[in-house]
Amino acid sequence: MPASRLLVPPVLTALLALTGCAAPPSVLAVPHAAGPVWPAEGQASYALHGRVSSSPRQRPVPIASVAKLMTAYLVVHRLAPSRTVVVRRADVVDTARRRTQGESVVEVREGEVLTRDQALAALLLPSANNVAALLAGRVAGSRSAFVRLMQGTADELGMTSTTYTDPSGYLPSTVSTARDQLLLLRAVLRSPVLARLLGARSAVLPVVGRVASTDTLLGRDGFVAGKTGSTSAAGGCLAFRVVRGREVLDGVVLGQHGGRLVDAGLAAAQDLADQVLGPA
Repeated sequence: MPASRLLVPPVLTALLALTGCAAPPSVLAVPHAAGPVWPAEGQASYALHGRVSSSPRQRPVPIASVAKLMTAYLVVHRLAPSRTVVVRRADVVDTARRRTQGESVVEVREGEVLTRDQALAALLLPSANNVAALLAGRVAGSRSAFVRLMQGTADELGMTSTTYTDPSGYLPSTVSTARDQLLLLRAVLRSPVLARLLGARSAVLPVVGRVASTDTLLGRDGFVAGKTGSTSAAGGCLAFRVVRGREVLDGVVLGQHGGRLVDAGLAAAQDLADQVLGPA
């Protein structure tokens, strides 16, 4: 908890003053409250001052498009910044199929050329499942090989409760915990490219034009980075970073419901940040 939110009970302060004793550090670190009130449903984790706190009884659950954090992480580490991606006929067909299933996609055109970072913007801001599949094929040669890379990287990062089965998170069999995704978020944000894209509110792509981030908290109340996720199986999810003054809070909320699922995830993240850091 931030030092500004710590206090010594008045009676104890008076007694210490009378005896001329200084309060030990363990006494000075008495917070206003025992900790945040975790979301009433789902799960959450956050990191502050190098310390990780997590809601109890976490178990692997669907994470929807938060899974694209791993896809982006692998793309940045395996494709050179100068690499371009050319949209093929098969990518256009795949996009049409996903659109009919109600998946999140961006329009692509055969022969369209995307820079690596433009493709990442399409992946992360409007959360395009078709671009996740496209990038998986370019990085690993096939989606199945890419999923093996995702799982291997999760294991290397210590994400012991995570199973990846697709590059977009659309499948409910892609599961994780808030704590595991927090580990990944902190690794992802070490990349200046990914930190910038996760903090961008919009970007311009060659065919579709300007696309907006699904994270409407960006630019408000200290929210500087975020990746949303939402499906009926996963509920509303958000991985995020908040900077208020000198405090940097990284957090993940999963499994939120109530109204529009994306908004439920955003609201839970806002509430968690306000409890941990104090209102903006």
